[in-house]
Amino acid sequence: MAAVLAAAALLLTAGCSAGGGGPLVGPPGRTTATGTAPGTAPSGRATEPVPPAEGSVKVLRTVAEGLRTPWGLAPLPGGSLLVSSRDDGTITRIDGKTGRKTELGTVSGVSPAGEGGLLGIALSPGYASDHMIYAYFTSASDNRIVRMRYDERKPPGEQLGAPDTVFKGIPKGQIHNGGRIAFGPDGMLYAGTGESGERGLAQDRKSLGGKILRLTPEGEAAPGNPFPGSPVYSYGHRNVQGLAWDGRQRLFASEFGQDTWDELNAIKPGGNYGWPEAEGRSADPAFQNPIAQWHTDDASPSGIAYVKGVIWMAGLKGERLWRIPLRGTQVSAPPQAFLTGRYGRLRTVVAAGADRLWLTTSDTDGRGHPKKGDDRVLEVEVR
Repeated sequence: MAAVLAAAALLLTAGCSAGGGGPLVGPPGRTTATGTAPGTAPSGRATEPVPPAEGSVKVLRTVAEGLRTPWGLAPLPGGSLLVSSRDDGTITRIDGKTGRKTELGTVSGVSPAGEGGLLGIALSPGYASDHMIYAYFTSASDNRIVRMRYDERKPPGEQLGAPDTVFKGIPKGQIHNGGRIAFGPDGMLYAGTGESGERGLAQDRKSLGGKILRLTPEGEAAPGNPFPGSPVYSYGHRNVQGLAWDGRQRLFASEFGQDTWDELNAIKPGGNYGWPEAEGRSADPAFQNPIAQWHTDDASPSGIAYVKGVIWMAGLKGERLWRIPLRGTQVSAPPQAFLTGRYGRLRTVVAAGADRLWLTTSDTDGRGHPKKGDDRVLEVEVR
C-alpha cells in the first residue's frame, strides 16, 4: 500500500499546475463509499459520464470589487448576487451585469471576532414567494442560523427584516466556527460546523460542534436523519466550510486539516470522519476516509461547487482553485490547481450555470495581503 500511495503522490504532483506537493487521492474501497439523504437517488455509477482528466479555467471578468471580508454568496433569480460581509455583518446585492452594489442592511445580533461573524447565506427553497434569506452567524453566545425577509421595495440599508432564529446553540470560538449553509436537493437545510477549537466536541454526537447538520427549513431535526431526533448528519469533522451535491444528489464536503492534511469527503449519513483521532486517511475502519487530501499549504479549503462531474474547491492559504474530477464518489484523475497566487486567498465558489462559476476572494479577512480592488467577485469559465 505504501508503494501505491507513493506512486500516486508522484503522479499527482506531476499533474498539478501549482508548485509544491500535490494532493493525494484515496484508493477504492470502503472508505470512499457514500450514502444519500433519505429519498434521494441511488448511486448508479455505471451510466455516469466521466469528466476529462484535464480541464481549464478562464477568468472572464471581475464582477465587483471593493468588498470587505466577503464570506457567503447566494445567486438571486435573474442573475444578481447576494454577498455577506463577515466583519460588517451586512448583506450586499451585486448586479450580475453591471457590478453595482446595493447594501440590503445589517443583520442584527452578529458578533464578529476571530473567524466568526456573518458567514454563510442561502435562499429559501420557496424564495420566489417568501423572499427569505437564511444566514449562519456568530452571536455573543453561540453560532446560529436565522432567516430574514428581503424587501427590495424599501430603501437601501432597510431591506432586511428582523432575523428570526431557526436554530441555535452551535459552539463558537475564535477559530473553527464552520459556517457554510445550503439547501440540499431534498429541500432540507445543511450546515457545516466547526469544533470551535475544542477537539473533543467533534466525536461527541450530543454536541453540535464538528458536524454536518441536516435540518428542516424551520430548524427541526430533519426526518430520516441517521440518529433519530438529532440534527447530526455526520460527525468527526474539524471545520467544514464547503458543501455541494453531485447530479445524483450525493453530498461532498471540504474540511480544514490542522498541520498535515486538508480533506475532500464524500458524506455518508451517520459517518464518522475521524477528527481528532485522524487527520487525513486512517487505517481505522471506524472512520470514513477522504476521497482526496492536500497538504495544508496547498489548500486550506473553504467553498466547493459541483459542475459536470467536477468538484471545484477554493483554497485560502493555498491561494488556488482546485479541479477534482469524479467518477461516482471516487476521484477519477489527479486534481489540478489553477489561478495559483493570482488573486490571493479564495473563499467561496458557487455554480453559475452551464460552465461558469462565481468565485470570491478573501484577502481582507486579516490573513491575506489586500491589493488594490480587493476583495472581489469573479466570473470564471471552467472545463
